[in-house]
Amino acid sequence: MTPLPPADPVLDSLTGAHAHLAESKGRAFRYQTDVAGFTAVQGERDAEAWADLADLVGPGQTLSVSEDPPPGWEVQWNATGVQLVAVSLDTAPDPAARPLGPADVPAMLDLVARTEPGPFRPRTIEMGTYLGFFEDGALVAMAGERLHPPGWTEISAVCTDPAHRGRGLASRLVRAVAHGIVERGEHPFMHAKADNAPAIRLYEHMGFELVRHRAFIIARTPL
Repeated sequence: MTPLPPADPVLDSLTGAHAHLAESKGRAFRYQTDVAGFTAVQGERDAEAWADLADLVGPGQTLSVSEDPPPGWEVQWNATGVQLVAVSLDTAPDPAARPLGPADVPAMLDLVARTEPGPFRPRTIEMGTYLGFFEDGALVAMAGERLHPPGWTEISAVCTDPAHRGRGLASRLVRAVAHGIVERGEHPFMHAKADNAPAIRLYEHMGFELVRHRAFIIARTPL
């Protein structure tokens, strides 16, 4: 049977490996705002939990949640996502892939703005290892680690400059990032939008298996 990541990888990350990047109030948790927009609650997502989350984030603020919010909150965007886990992925380090650091953040943010792989903020790089390919001094592709529940690490921010696509750069980076994860004795997993058929086909071809559908929701707290 294919192993499954924890049901709430955000909560398990915020209360585990990423506790130093977390803020909390009552049963609600979130990443520091310049790290990521993900939030989670312990226990049932009842009125008390939503109230804790609203107090933690503040009025009129946007955040990522995993369930439809209660009345008074505004859903600004939602989509169905898929979760994939590595089952037969061939991992390998890539000598051409350079570790990315704080000095690379402006280039990373620029690449993300042009390719839209998903949320990425100025301190997202602190969530794990990021690797990139450079050509003529410019960052043309990158991938890295994001959520980190016990025994698992999410591969995220996989993106390639449009002028450099079709060369297998993204696949090489996924394999290289996954190699570091496996070397630590952990299991790689990923998320993608359910309607992103080309990406899902690529990841399945590489050796990932689709195991879950998940809700991706951006909501605004009451004013």
